[in-house]
Amino acid sequence: MGWRSRSADQSFLGMRRVPGLARILALALVAPALAGCESLGGLFGPKDDPVLDEPADRIYNEGLYLLNVKRDTKGAAKRFEEVDRQHPYSEWARKSLIMSAYAYYEAGAYDDSINSARRYIQLHPGSPDAAYAQFLIGSSYFDQIREVSRDQERTEKAISMLDEVVRKYPNTEYAVSAKRKIEQGRDQLAGQRMLVGRYYQERRDYTGAATRFKEVVTKYQTTRHVEEALLRLTEVYLALGVVSEAQTSAAVLGHNFPDSRWYKDAYALLSARGLEPSVNKGSWISRAFGV
Repeated sequence: MGWRSRSADQSFLGMRRVPGLARILALALVAPALAGCESLGGLFGPKDDPVLDEPADRIYNEGLYLLNVKRDTKGAAKRFEEVDRQHPYSEWARKSLIMSAYAYYEAGAYDDSINSARRYIQLHPGSPDAAYAQFLIGSSYFDQIREVSRDQERTEKAISMLDEVVRKYPNTEYAVSAKRKIEQGRDQLAGQRMLVGRYYQERRDYTGAATRFKEVVTKYQTTRHVEEALLRLTEVYLALGVVSEAQTSAAVLGHNFPDSRWYKDAYALLSARGLEPSVNKGSWISRAFGV
């Protein structure tokens, strides 16, 4: 068998940033005095001596200034955390906690963002911003997804956390973005299975290869990898001498993707052996696609 792959499995996912709800909240809540200020010292007064109990709104606005003007995301997160530390039962503390999660996310401090967002959900599960906090958790894992040849634990966690957004907050704007990220994550997992399957196929471990390709067909049927998976199943089943399954795989491929380049290869492969695509109704492949 001449080996080739037209798949783009090796390319990494293009990551998209989280919607900027926190920035909108920040602009709405920031004090008018922030406009036109050039330094924290001039705006909020000297910082030589630590203040044990600063006003909550003052600390919060310092965080907003660092976030929106100075672009000091980690510094902003620390100020938001200070609100929670000094005024733990105030409304400012609730707002600051979600803002710290957002600021840490923007800083790429994903573990800190996850911790802040989880704490927010634990303390304020009924808040309108709980959906955003859950979305930040999933997005923090999503942005750490590694290339398809590496371990995909973060991909699994991203999908799980984003699925919580879809399940618990289906009518929010974040559910739409979560669904898109979930599909990207599932495509990543399917690509990893394809990579392993092709590895086994190259080494003539056809049973091991078939197991991985079957997983793509049954668990990741809506991803872009399913067409190639059906072709590879045609190849490995022929190599194993399971002709009826090879014919079924090719037939299902042709039925669902008649213009697919992978189907052309599957059809040519069968034709070279005097065979044609044909559905075996008892095959797991036909059942998986309802053919």
